[in-house]
Amino acid sequence: GSFPGPESPASCYLLQAPHEGRTYSLVLDLGNGALGALQRHVELADVDAVALSHLHVDHFVDLASLYVVRTYGPAGRQSRLPVLAPSGAAERLVQVDGAAGRAGIDAVFDFVEWSATQPLILGPFTVRVCRVMHPVESYAVRVEAGTRSLVYSGDTGPCAALVDLARAADVLLCEASFVEGADNPPDLHLTGRQAAEHAAAAGVGRLLLTHVPPWHDPQQVLAEARPAFERSLDLAAPDVTYQV
Repeated sequence: GSFPGPESPASCYLLQAPHEGRTYSLVLDLGNGALGALQRHVELADVDAVALSHLHVDHFVDLASLYVVRTYGPAGRQSRLPVLAPSGAAERLVQVDGAAGRAGIDAVFDFVEWSATQPLILGPFTVRVCRVMHPVESYAVRVEAGTRSLVYSGDTGPCAALVDLARAADVLLCEASFVEGADNPPDLHLTGRQAAEHAAAAGVGRLLLTHVPPWHDPQQVLAEARPAFERSLDLAAPDVTYQV
């Protein structure tokens, strides 16, 4: 959460499902340090789409490195990669890269702005979003494949829209950046307890807590969540595969 820790890069989650005789790979967020860890689980040339919750560095900046891979890597120039993102993502990436320019970025990535009213179809996945509470334009993402569903909170403070989006989901992957009792600023992040309350209100089947900063004890965050959620509850761990 917020920056890479000694055991984990910043935010990045790989969703995979069968599609037309192969495995379709959707990457949710691509924060600093994530591209290295991602290669332990998928060939970068096999990534089918990227979805960005918001444009803070710890959630999107390794897209600049993916640009290098898809431009100069041994696989050669590939077809444009769909990147679902908030408004201004291409311009933000141009600022980060500093050399490619907008034409170069657009030759590699096909940016699609999020719409809270229109679902998107990506291979086997149906993707829906809602705006959440964060200082920049930020989205929670619901991904469905067949009868199964996962909702990713992105970064958010307490938010009724997140509860609505997560209604009856199989898994809620929810940020828990704050601890109880601290002087936490409003509309920024959730505590473990607040994440659990959102999960309980939505009636999700399983809650995975994520985005815990290295300066907090993850076990404290987990302990604060337990009284508010009676179903399956755990901390998301790096390099672990979960079945939805």
